[in-house]
Amino acid sequence: MSCRRLIVVLCGLIASIPEFSLGQSPHRRFEYKYSFKSPYLAQKDNQVPFWTYSGNAIASSESLRITPSLRSQKGQAWCKQPTSFEWWEVEIVFRINGRGRVGADGLAFWFTTAHGVEGPVFGSSDKWNGLGIFFDSFDNDNKRNNPYVMAMINDGTKAYDHENDGMSQLLGGCLRDFRNKPHPVRAKIEYYKHVLTLMVHNGLTAGDKDYEICTRVEGVHLPTSGYFGLSAATGGLADDHDVLKFLVSSLRSPDELAAAASTDKEQEEQYQREFQQYQEKTQRARDEYVAANPDARKQHVDEDDEYEAADIRELRQIFTGQSQIYDAMRQLNAKMDEIIGRQERTLSLVGAVHSGLAVAGGGVPLPTGGAAPPPPAVGGASPISRFEVDSLINTQRDIAQTAKDVKNMVVDISQKSTQLLNKAGQPVGSAQPVGGAYDMHVTLKELNEGLNHIKHTLSAPGGQQQRGGVVEACPSCLSTWLFVGVALSQLICIIGYMMYRNSSHRSGNLGSDDDPSSDGDGLITRLFSSRHEHFH
Repeated sequence: MSCRRLIVVLCGLIASIPEFSLGQSPHRRFEYKYSFKSPYLAQKDNQVPFWTYSGNAIASSESLRITPSLRSQKGQAWCKQPTSFEWWEVEIVFRINGRGRVGADGLAFWFTTAHGVEGPVFGSSDKWNGLGIFFDSFDNDNKRNNPYVMAMINDGTKAYDHENDGMSQLLGGCLRDFRNKPHPVRAKIEYYKHVLTLMVHNGLTAGDKDYEICTRVEGVHLPTSGYFGLSAATGGLADDHDVLKFLVSSLRSPDELAAAASTDKEQEEQYQREFQQYQEKTQRARDEYVAANPDARKQHVDEDDEYEAADIRELRQIFTGQSQIYDAMRQLNAKMDEIIGRQERTLSLVGAVHSGLAVAGGGVPLPTGGAAPPPPAVGGASPISRFEVDSLINTQRDIAQTAKDVKNMVVDISQKSTQLLNKAGQPVGSAQPVGGAYDMHVTLKELNEGLNHIKHTLSAPGGQQQRGGVVEACPSCLSTWLFVGVALSQLICIIGYMMYRNSSHRSGNLGSDDDPSSDGDGLITRLFSSRHEHFH
């Protein structure tokens, strides 16, 4: 009899093992519409997707700062839509840092039937309906039992006991120091089949699985649907309360998963029937259109031609890419051939120039001082040396630069003469001398023509002239300084004449027959004519 009872007990235990194992291993599904994490936690509009925040909360791309380390701050964040699953698991990764040895007030996690508003319980409203888990960092009752992690349930009628730090309403908790840790602190809250489990990672290590159980309470009944939320507050002391991740996963038992799978299978079969009916309807409409329009029908209708397989499409893409690479290589090859051809032509031209200089000797040197060129060497022309070529180039460069300087100086004198002519044409006072403007105009015109003739004479580089195809040096060239001195003297005479004429006008000799301008004009004309004859 005892053996039969033992066998029955063993069979019952064996039968209960699968149920126990299945009950301890729920199926987890990540719910992105209730979660947020870094990076890109906040979008460009500073909003967290599927979440809303208010108060002193600040969102960034890496974290959601519920409250900054300032006094008397309150902030909160709430998920926009309620949960559509009964069992869930939440993992929170956060940091609470402050300068002081003691911080305040703390961080709170909420699962309530409605959004909270700003209030006295860790920045949120009192008398909530649901679950609140508090990371309390300030010791209000002076029992030296903070920082403390506690879980509390409220049905919407109880007020939070601030004097005793909520210890009289405590559902469960543990003493954990979560401030100023080298690594982020983690908290995992699991609610599955009316069992609430709270596990805490102290942030002393970088591992994400070093959890320690804080409390486990059975027989907890929470609302089947609610809103997830976060809140924090500071008082006389202040900490930064930063949440880096808030990850929500829905939990399903194997029975619920099988029921959901069967439901999904029924929906899939229904969708398949609807698709088959739609396909048949489309085929009938196509056949009717082809029967009504025989000319629009394709001569060769082949589904293999209309649709290509994935491997054929991949091979075609590979072949297209290789063809493009081959074309690019051909273009590069043609460019390289063109560059090499240009280099060879340049080298051949340089070699021809050097060969011509070595054979012809660079030509016969120019005669200097009327002396005859030296006779050529026996057996061919004497080659010109590199030093002589450089000297000749430098001499020609100096001659061209000197001519350019003289030309610039002549242009400057011409511009000044034009300015004087324009000033002479302007009326002075209320009367004009008879015949003075015309004579002054003629005189300056002759001066301008003489200067133009000088520029034309000096236009050849270095003052050389072409005679019978042979370049000879001009034996009677005017030196630069002599020309500048003559030009300056003429300019001084013109300015003196203008000053004399203006003084005569101001003295009141307006009606005199002895016009001093005529004498001045004749003097300038005689000076210019004598200088012009000397130039020629």
